[in-house]
Amino acid sequence: MCNQLIITLGREFGSGGHEIARRLAERFDLPLLEENILHKVAEEKGMDKGAVGLYDEKPKLHGVYRTVHGFNNSPENVVAHMQFEHMKELAEAGKSFLVVGRCGEEVLKDYDCMVSIFVLADQEFKIQRIMERESISYEDALLLMDRKNRSRKLYHNQYCKGKWGDSRNYEISINSSKLGIEGTTDLLERYIRARMEEEKQSPCKN
Repeated sequence: MCNQLIITLGREFGSGGHEIARRLAERFDLPLLEENILHKVAEEKGMDKGAVGLYDEKPKLHGVYRTVHGFNNSPENVVAHMQFEHMKELAEAGKSFLVVGRCGEEVLKDYDCMVSIFVLADQEFKIQRIMERESISYEDALLLMDRKNRSRKLYHNQYCKGKWGDSRNYEISINSSKLGIEGTTDLLERYIRARMEEEKQSPCKN
């Protein structure tokens, strides 16, 4: 892995994936990239961060915007590619970071220093976490979970060859409801450190 480490983490809504990402970023001393990617890019381009943020990780709405020469000029598409390019620029510059969602495993697939993770969980585990976090009923938590995961799936599959959540598209997929948030983080940390040790002597191919 040379001296660069990139972790990409996709997640089901309610699985605790974001919390796991935060803990991994702390343990490996990595910048955590999420909506702050968009804020930085928007600031650099003189765009309104609040307005641009409305389209963060949102699927394109087909039939609403024109497509010219294969380019869809929807704001969702523009925002997605702004983030993809920013991630590529960081990786090309040799930066280490952890990115949550945003098609990271596809956008950065050419980097041998990347470890791609997908966090899933049993339905009841997810619903209970959503109920506690949002202070909503079981039924509302179920509806919110389904809506969020459907949106993430559509967004991902519009930009990636591999399907969202398909274990074949990630280096490791893990069910966080089996070991809990802390136990899952511990296991992933050990795996990543083992990968780093195994490839420490390998020539960089990026």
